[in-house]
Amino acid sequence: MLAESEKKAISEAIHNAELLTSGEIRVHVDNECSGEPIKRAIEVFESLGMHATAERSGVLIYIAFDSHKLAIIGDKGINEKVPHNFWDSTRDHLINHFKRGEYAKGIIAAVSEAGEQLSEHFPRKEDDTNELSNEVTFS
Repeated sequence: MLAESEKKAISEAIHNAELLTSGEIRVHVDNECSGEPIKRAIEVFESLGMHATAERSGVLIYIAFDSHKLAIIGDKGINEKVPHNFWDSTRDHLINHFKRGEYAKGIIAAVSEAGEQLSEHFPRKEDDTNELSNEVTFS
């Protein structure tokens, strides 16, 4: 699915994206998703404790490779400030790269864009701390 070097590159991309914002970005990968990806993403979001950030500014990029499904969800603090279609371009980056078999490159592009977009509504603060792990998680 993802090589160790790709996992490391994605973690570094998360770190770099979070240098722009007080938001927290996570990536989670499943092989299969039998139901709606948004429902599974919500389960993962909760299991990772992503709702526990100070500003409720966590975002999860959820991918089920074998099922060809994905979802991008933000926490309450994000959803209160951004338009409904806020994550569409980030999703499109993933899909376009995935169609070419560029999985890690697509995730990195999506993470980078998420950081840029979050920075508009959640700029990085001087005393910002990394509230969530930058590691890619798997089920």
